[in-house]
Amino acid sequence: MPGMGTAYANSHFDPDLAFGPRRPRPLTVIAGPCVLEDDETNLRIGTTMRDACHALGFAYVFKASFDKANRSSASSPRGPGIERGCDMIAALRDRLGVPSTTDIHEPHQAARAAQAVDILQIPAFLCRQTDLLLAAAETGRAVNVKKGQFMAPGEMRNAVAKVREGGARHIMLTERGTFFGYHRLVNDFPGLQDMADLGVPVCFDVTHSTQLPGAEGAMTGGRPDRAALLARAAVAAGVDAVFLECHPEPARAFSDKATCQPLAAATKLLEELARIRSVVVDAYTS
Repeated sequence: MPGMGTAYANSHFDPDLAFGPRRPRPLTVIAGPCVLEDDETNLRIGTTMRDACHALGFAYVFKASFDKANRSSASSPRGPGIERGCDMIAALRDRLGVPSTTDIHEPHQAARAAQAVDILQIPAFLCRQTDLLLAAAETGRAVNVKKGQFMAPGEMRNAVAKVREGGARHIMLTERGTFFGYHRLVNDFPGLQDMADLGVPVCFDVTHSTQLPGAEGAMTGGRPDRAALLARAAVAAGVDAVFLECHPEPARAFSDKATCQPLAAATKLLEELARIRSVVVDAYTS
């Protein structure tokens, strides 16, 4: 993957393994704050999750957003913006010595974000936007496309095709829940394999799968108490990556405070996932 050199020698992250055809792939953990916060908080989250992942043999990717363009309320904090935000992410990537990812919302953001991250993330609501997918692919970075809440798993083949046509070698799809009229998001676990059958690694978004959209009026609500249950089920189902937003004090988080995990709970969950993952790997190799 372009831009991944000696700084990542100890990151446990090999894009050709993480995105390659061979299974089981090394489990990748994509984790960080929802939106960039102050330097101390960002670094604390990244350091804690990096060290926990490396101790367990997981690949770790630091995640944070420079702009949350899809906040429920126009008055909600959105982040530092693309220029300052990308500078912050690049500095964190170098200081932590790990790969990084962020989400983009418009085609013109792709090239600038690609200077700071190793994986470009496409938000679920934008997974059909051809110009955005092509712009991300043309940067040469890996592209992680979140499945839209309105999409069937098999329909994501079109997103994969667009990204491949744009020239991307490394592609991932992320499950983050579907609208089924339950007044919450519902996960389609057979759909995880349906997406894997498209020939790309599959990530399970633990955090956003617990959302209760619009439950708090001007904010999204959530069921963070169900995060561990969903994560365990997804790893048992054989996903290649999990996505976790975490914070030292979730109630004070700038974004997704109703769903992000406390740091202590996130690291404990990783230990549980490691035990499940070892059983899954044994099943593949026996």
